[in-house]
Amino acid sequence: MNKADLVDSITKATSLTKGDTAKFVDAFISNVITVTSNGEKVYLVGFGAFSISERKEREGRNPRTGEPIVIPAAKAPKFTAGKAFKDAVASNSAKPEPVAVKNDTKAKTDPVKKK
Repeated sequence: MNKADLVDSITKATSLTKGDTAKFVDAFISNVITVTSNGEKVYLVGFGAFSISERKEREGRNPRTGEPIVIPAAKAPKFTAGKAFKDAVASNSAKPEPVAVKNDTKAKTDPVKKK
């Protein structure tokens, strides 16, 4: 499933328009990136947590020459699946019925700033 498929799936499960759903997905992704880049975790109970993993400097090998090289320390995005998500995958029930969401409130959103 790609981003367009995800937008279509959410649109069908909610009363949102395709345009509003696409804006929501973009805002969600942007916010997860911004928050985790600032060193905070994003917790979605039952689904999982997004965070940053600190990788230490380490020694590796050049695959062509076999020479030892130093791989510098780096930060990498990390996702840790929640219990409900793990249980759903383990039981092969990864296809739960979509739940219709009632859109009886207007969301207040700020435009996402482009870098």
